[in-house]
Amino acid sequence: MTIEETQRLVDEWIHTVGGGYFSELTNMAVLTEEVGELARVISRVYGDQVAKEGDLRKGLAEELADVLWVVVCLANQTGVDLTKAFEASLEKKRNRDKDRFKKERD
Repeated sequence: MTIEETQRLVDEWIHTVGGGYFSELTNMAVLTEEVGELARVISRVYGDQVAKEGDLRKGLAEELADVLWVVVCLANQTGVDLTKAFEASLEKKRNRDKDRFKKERD
């Protein structure tokens, strides 16, 4: 699935099942919540914290997908083409950081 297809499928779901987008501010809060849930899994699986019962009922893949969902919602409702935005970000990193980590690789 391409990023463009992802944006289209999310938009289709939002308009046919979801009842419309939450406001941008609400989606930003939801994104923060989802990132927190992702952090909980990371800190308990890869970090030093010990999971309590129920902490890991949702796994890493599901939490990452939840974060992606909200990012796509924000992009859709603000008119951002994530394919173009990601390509521009990648190009910026290619130019800005092309020698940045060279010493570490040698």
